[in-house]
Parts: sequence; structure tokens; C-alpha cells
Amino acid sequence: MDAKKRRRLESADFAVGSAAEFLGLSAEESALVEMRLALSRALRERRGEAGLTQAAFARRIGSSQSRVAKMEAGDPSVSLDLLIRALLAVGASRRDVGQALARRMA
Repeated sequence: MDAKKRRRLESADFAVGSAAEFLGLSAEESALVEMRLALSRALRERRGEAGLTQAAFARRIGSSQSRVAKMEAGDPSVSLDLLIRALLAVGASRRDVGQALARRMA
């Protein structure tokens, strides 16, 4: 958030902070959430670049469209293992997975 918007919200008596602060997450919990979101974003981008719909990708990995939607949304019911296996199934390399995890969240 830019400084101007932050000042405007604070002057209107809004509390401004991070999701981790709001939820009371530890540094480790916050890092896991960021990792899940980074992998989810990478999966959505890769699937799109491959020209696959969620349904087509689900068939490729033997899953359902709704499960792919949950993967791409960063749903906590989706394991990091499944996110990584899905990325590999859509053509990502181990290096690509590492780079996705290394990218800072926007």
C-alpha cells in the first residue's frame, strides 16, 4: 500500500496493518501462507500459459475442476505437496518451483 493511501485510511480511523498482524500469525505461519500463495499463483500462470482450462488440467492430473480451483486460490485444504506436484505436471521444473517460492509477494 502506498504511503498516501495509508495516511488517508489512518486519518479516517482505520487500522492499517498486514494480514499476519490481523490474524496474529507467527513468522513461520506467515511464511507458509506466503509460500502457498506463491505456488498457487505460479500454478495459475503456468496452466494459463499452457492454454489449459481448469477442467482440462484436472483431467490431466486425475482430479476435479473444483480441486484445481482450490489449488489456484491457495485454499488451506490443499497441501504444499499437491501444489508442487501440480506445477510439475504442468511443465514446471524444480528450478521453476524454487523461483516461484523465492519471488516476493506483491
